[in-house]
Amino acid sequence: MTLLIHSMAEFSDIILNAMDLADVSRIAEIGAEYGGMTSILADYAEANDGHLFSVDPNPKQEFLDWVNARKSVTHIAKPSLAAFSKLKNIDLWTVDGDHNWFTVYHELKAIEATCERDKKPLFAILHDVCWPAGHRDMYYAPDAIPKEYRHDYCMDGGAKPGQSGLLREQGMRGLGHFGWALHEGGERNGVKCAVVDFINEAEAGGHQLAYAEIPAVFGLGILFDTNAPWAGPLSDLLIPYHDNPLLAKLEQNRLANYLTVLDWQDGVINRP
Repeated sequence: MTLLIHSMAEFSDIILNAMDLADVSRIAEIGAEYGGMTSILADYAEANDGHLFSVDPNPKQEFLDWVNARKSVTHIAKPSLAAFSKLKNIDLWTVDGDHNWFTVYHELKAIEATCERDKKPLFAILHDVCWPAGHRDMYYAPDAIPKEYRHDYCMDGGAKPGQSGLLREQGMRGLGHFGWALHEGGERNGVKCAVVDFINEAEAGGHQLAYAEIPAVFGLGILFDTNAPWAGPLSDLLIPYHDNPLLAKLEQNRLANYLTVLDWQDGVINRP
């Protein structure tokens, strides 16, 4: 089995530094799965007299065993859009759950409303803002997405960079665990599209936001209020990474190598 560098935890040094600058203590995590990033956030919350609220309706058993032993962590076993009533006075939101336009756009809308209610500056960190889910919807539970927002999809087709359509028995595939939209790009399609639509709508309403994007490990997006007291130092931290062409080139090379290994495993090409 081939292992892929894929977790938000790969950005932990940057995230922890950002949390220090923003004086974070109460954290809401959307999407846990195995809990790789969760343990980092929990340690930080515990060290800063804070608390972590981890939202995931179906985490892995390893996560459930771990969270039961942590007093600084509360697990909310609900889909993200049903969990916001339980989340209050949050300093940082990490978003790494369902990677589709409908879910992410409405998560951001709910985060904005919650921050306004609690008089907190908006500070959200989102994973998978670049390929493959940046401009192509991924569905773990397609039936949970309203039909008018759900693209035609396939549960076993494979995605490859530069190809709008899906491939049979090639590319990055869900193998029944998740499905991809049949095409890439267009309206209301993918995580980055949701972020851009949210920012445009928020700014049209007078809400000034800053956005930085680190083009590595499927892409990390950092979204925050420009009037937050820590906005300047956070911007200084993120500017060297934002849209960095070297990181983008390294990510392209990483993905090409990984997809080649998948093709070897699938017997599409012969090993050298």
